[in-house]
Amino acid sequence: MHKENLLIELGTEELPPKALKSLRDSLRAGIESGLKIAELSFDSIEAYATPRRLAVLVQQVETEQQDKVVEKRGPAVSVAFDDSGKPTKAAEGWARSNGITVDEAQRLTTDKGEWLLHKATVKGQALTQLVQGILEAAIKTLPIPKPMRWGDSTAQFIRPVHTLTVMLGSELLDAEILETKSARFIQGHRFHSAQGFELDHVDNYLTKLREAKVIADFEERINTIQSEIARLASELGGEVIQDDELVEEVAALVEWPVALTASFDQGFLAVPKEPLIVTMKDDQRYFPVEDGKGNLLSQFIFITNIESRDPQQIIKGNEKVVRPRLADAQFFFESDKKKTLESRVLALDSVLFQKQLGSIGDKARRISVLAGKIANQLKADTDAAERAGLLCKADLVSDMVSEFPETQGVMGKHYALNDGESPTVAESIEQHYWPRFSGDELPVSKEACAVALADKLDTLVGIFGIGQVPKGDRDPFALRRAALGLLRTLVERQLPLNLHKLLSASGEGFGDKLSNTSVTADVFDFLLGRFRPWYQDQGISVDVIQSVLARSPSKPTDFDQRVKAVQSFKSMASAESLAAANKRVGNILAKSDETITGEVTESLLQESAEVELYRLVKQTEDHVEPLILNGDYSEALTHLSQLKEPVDAFFEHVMVNAEDDNVRMNRLNLLFRLRQLFLKIADISLLQ
Repeated sequence: MHKENLLIELGTEELPPKALKSLRDSLRAGIESGLKIAELSFDSIEAYATPRRLAVLVQQVETEQQDKVVEKRGPAVSVAFDDSGKPTKAAEGWARSNGITVDEAQRLTTDKGEWLLHKATVKGQALTQLVQGILEAAIKTLPIPKPMRWGDSTAQFIRPVHTLTVMLGSELLDAEILETKSARFIQGHRFHSAQGFELDHVDNYLTKLREAKVIADFEERINTIQSEIARLASELGGEVIQDDELVEEVAALVEWPVALTASFDQGFLAVPKEPLIVTMKDDQRYFPVEDGKGNLLSQFIFITNIESRDPQQIIKGNEKVVRPRLADAQFFFESDKKKTLESRVLALDSVLFQKQLGSIGDKARRISVLAGKIANQLKADTDAAERAGLLCKADLVSDMVSEFPETQGVMGKHYALNDGESPTVAESIEQHYWPRFSGDELPVSKEACAVALADKLDTLVGIFGIGQVPKGDRDPFALRRAALGLLRTLVERQLPLNLHKLLSASGEGFGDKLSNTSVTADVFDFLLGRFRPWYQDQGISVDVIQSVLARSPSKPTDFDQRVKAVQSFKSMASAESLAAANKRVGNILAKSDETITGEVTESLLQESAEVELYRLVKQTEDHVEPLILNGDYSEALTHLSQLKEPVDAFFEHVMVNAEDDNVRMNRLNLLFRLRQLFLKIADISLLQ
């Protein structure tokens, strides 16, 4: 079977940078799926993407399908012929549809009977005949939320299409997509190779593109950018602020990345670095540089899409562009400092948090009260927590945050320090938003933790309290993120706080605004539900998480200790047997209608196995109770694991449902005591 390399390239206007990678991957998946459906094998498939092209290169694909023998079963012989042996109309119709006579049909005999059979050879199609359908199907699957039309064309795509190249080796294939016919012409770099080039062979595609100043490989451009900005930053005596998303976006904006260094007036460094970084990265796609101490340098690095003979002109142009944006930040900073954060709190009353829950000002006052209560439980500075809670949202009405929303919190810290607030208050204002995303750092001080917890609790309780529970993908108040941030803070900062008490305290701050009378229970269940994906990401098995969820511990730190203890217990040799025994005990107890108290009468113990189990249960209770009270669940489960043999012996030699009711109830009480030992930690009957 002959094999050849296949190229499919779509040349376009500049594609949306944030969608480029997904478009590339989707096209690759579509072509790969089409080839597999067509049963055309290949060695490998690579996808390429630049701002002006999407391409797929398939190595050593079969150029023609293999012939196939298809068996077409006809009617049963008993139906195919009448009593005189003549073919029936059913048999003749089937034969005619297959282009044969009934006499030419073969027979298929199985243990269920005999049927007419025709073996037809289906000639395999050439790739040249199949590629049009494969390409059309792949294009339809591309993630294009808003297709557009251009000129008088009726075709719709994410951007205007200029070229299509479908080649098999040196052969140009006949294909048309989006009203564009396949041709050998390939777009080069918009400036360095505006004339483009004619492709003579698929194998020359990447080389010819490079000669035309185009790096087709998306990852290669990313690596080039990362290497170049690191090199230039080192020459400046600093380091680039790491931002993989920015690198990827810039790689999607250029075909021939060239890194250059520019600078701005050092006077702008009097402004906090955060808004300067935001405007350089988000507005201009520049790479800010910091020294080894985290101080912003007045130099920055940018990527251009052209290899200029006079790069100084490009540098001057970028310096000219960034200057007014930095001047805006400087103006906002100086203007904002003229008013204190405290004086801005009143303005928060005109900013809506939620129609039924009031303003951001109302929220800030609730946070302040709740943060003080939490700080008191943590034996932290209550006054500092209350002060930070009151001021934590005040920077939202500053000019700087209005212009650069990403700086909320951090600007509050700078303005608080400028106002003479304590460092604890200032840091708490910044950190009350933490963690802002998965894996982000947590608030540091207990006071900052108190404000951060109060803020998240207020949002969760408030929104649940008016019945706006997250559904599906809809979560406009980011309650899932708030819940996970709250749990992470409690667990990773080892804050032994009770969720029920926290939720109740938060609910009190709303007065009569909440309509959901079961809000505390609902939010508690919601929070417990967030444990499952969090621990799964850490490699904890679902059954371990479920076993602890079944006990609903109210302290997240306690929940964490139980999960880790059960995960360790599950690896013990005795775990499987004890889990099965617990399940059996649970089923036995569930079937009993009598009131089971756990009180065992020793004189009613008849079999040696039950006498021994009772002795060991009492002994284990004495050892385990203090361990559980101290949260030493791993040690407690280690003691409980020693019950494996007596439990096995009990079920082997003792009939629980004895004829004597007193003996039967005594044995049920013994099993109840045994089950309660484990349930004080987790429901291990759920372990798989």
